[in-house]
Amino acid sequence: MKLVVGLGNPGKQYEGTRHNIGFDVIAELARRHGAGRPKGRFAGETCEIAIGTEKVVLLTPLTYMNASGRSVQEAKDFFKLELDSLIVVCDDFQLPLGKLRIRDGGRSGGQKGLDDCIRKLGTTEFPRLRLGIGPIPPRWETVDFVLGKFDPESRDETNRMVVRGADAIEAWAKLGIIEAANRFNGV
Repeated sequence: MKLVVGLGNPGKQYEGTRHNIGFDVIAELARRHGAGRPKGRFAGETCEIAIGTEKVVLLTPLTYMNASGRSVQEAKDFFKLELDSLIVVCDDFQLPLGKLRIRDGGRSGGQKGLDDCIRKLGTTEFPRLRLGIGPIPPRWETVDFVLGKFDPESRDETNRMVVRGADAIEAWAKLGIIEAANRFNGV
């Protein structure tokens, strides 16, 4: 069994923002695999799908980005998962728009949701898929940028990145972190 966590902020005002790209990847996976209606669990919403022969729980924490770790920890503990059986999907303003980076661990890089997951899980050693939303334009504050919506010129690239992000998660679930990283990092 695998757990895929997409980070974002709940509420209509955050839909379509750069910070919610993790939610978008979860929505794409749910759509592709015909997931049923989400259930409220683990301070978030979950649904179950199958990727190949693997049962996969999709989780979108509803705790707001900066407190995402609580939801991740609750789900991990409930399902008694090892860290390599979960992956966190989030935005990364340090990566150029459209770039993906899959890693099996590391620092947060300033991503507040990832920071909280590291705090709650007590380790930096868990898989994550980062989706590039950068760079931050000159004279922009980071919070204004990540909570802003994608401009129309970048919408096509953003949509392609969400599809590739879902493809990368499927590769991770079927083939593991190394193969997924080999296929999707830097693409």
